[in-house]
Amino acid sequence: MNVELSENSELKVKIRLDFKGQARPGRFLFGGKPVDKVAEEIREQQVALFRNVPVQGVHIEDIEMSADVYTVWDELNNSEAAFAPVLLTVTAENMVDLLSFVAREEFRKIEVIEPVHQYLTKYDMERLMFKMHEEFRNYSNRMERKYSSR
Repeated sequence: MNVELSENSELKVKIRLDFKGQARPGRFLFGGKPVDKVAEEIREQQVALFRNVPVQGVHIEDIEMSADVYTVWDELNNSEAAFAPVLLTVTAENMVDLLSFVAREEFRKIEVIEPVHQYLTKYDMERLMFKMHEEFRNYSNRMERKYSSR
């Protein structure tokens, strides 16, 4: 099925984000929280933000948190890490509005539901490329600050 788009058509996508939880050291005689509980807490905090803080140009239609938390070995930190997946179904005015989700460290996958075809004008492509540059620069700066503070 081919869909021709007008200038004002919206995009409907499913975005998977996996929120990472790492073991926190315990204090005194009490142990820290298990990594899966930390990941679940971070997922709940982020979902609360998605529900309560609007994102310009984006409408969050559904938030699915039913996927199980999974654990892997984090070679960088030499410890176990857990990931709590979230599946967001969102409608966006354009692709540029989705970049804030795609540029997140937690981003894992995107599935475009509608439209089947998207046609970009020269202006749309320029805007998209500029926004991608901004998001990657911001991400790079965040990573630099994160790892230089260790």
